[in-house]
Amino acid sequence: MAKKTEVSVETKLRALYDLQLIDSRIDEIKNLRGELPLEVEDLENEIQGLNTKLDKINTEISEDEHEISDKKQTIENAKELLKKYEDKLKNVRNNREYNSIVKEQEFQELEIQLAEKKIKEHTARIESKQDALNDINTRLEERNNHLKAKKGELDTILKETHKEEDILQKKSAEFEKQIEERLITAYKRIRASVRNGLAIVPVARGASGGSYFSIPAQVQLEIASRSKIIMDEHSGRILVDPELAKEEEAKILKIIGA
Repeated sequence: MAKKTEVSVETKLRALYDLQLIDSRIDEIKNLRGELPLEVEDLENEIQGLNTKLDKINTEISEDEHEISDKKQTIENAKELLKKYEDKLKNVRNNREYNSIVKEQEFQELEIQLAEKKIKEHTARIESKQDALNDINTRLEERNNHLKAKKGELDTILKETHKEEDILQKKSAEFEKQIEERLITAYKRIRASVRNGLAIVPVARGASGGSYFSIPAQVQLEIASRSKIIMDEHSGRILVDPELAKEEEAKILKIIGA
């Protein structure tokens, strides 16, 4: 049975740094989109909310219009009854019958007054709601135009970067498979804990990339030997020597066609 080939530390470091370079480029593409996806989502939610308000107000206006129609019918019915009572008054036989008809007339006149009052109230409510509708429609038009512009910006960026991002995502998955699970777990943990997502950085001017803390000369020699994986004691990032970094950067540039 053939003995399994032991992967050298240098090979592991190169694979990790390659993965970092690819993932950093994916980060750059996502940063290029910036807040646009969230802005588009917020605008879509706002527009949905405005449309819901629009539907609610339109329903309320329909209800008010229905009430006005009912009250107008009430007035018509009351006027017809008043006309009948007027005719009955011409043929009353006694005071009791007269008083009864007069009370009915008064009641119908009160019905008319109450119905007219309600019509005025519902009409005023409709006018107020029409103003609200106009405001919402104005906001909807402005928001829809804004959404169209933001979607246009996002679509343009997506079209420009979709192909590259797709290639990078596949390459990232390929490189992950080449690295042992323990190192991938550490890599992802470090990436998630640092602000710029850089889990592996080269030594630059005697310090780890992006850091102001100098690295002792002996540690720099150990990093350059590529014989073990060394982490920066201040940032927790994995360190590689500048020469290895330069070589892998050139290789990845060729792979992704940048």
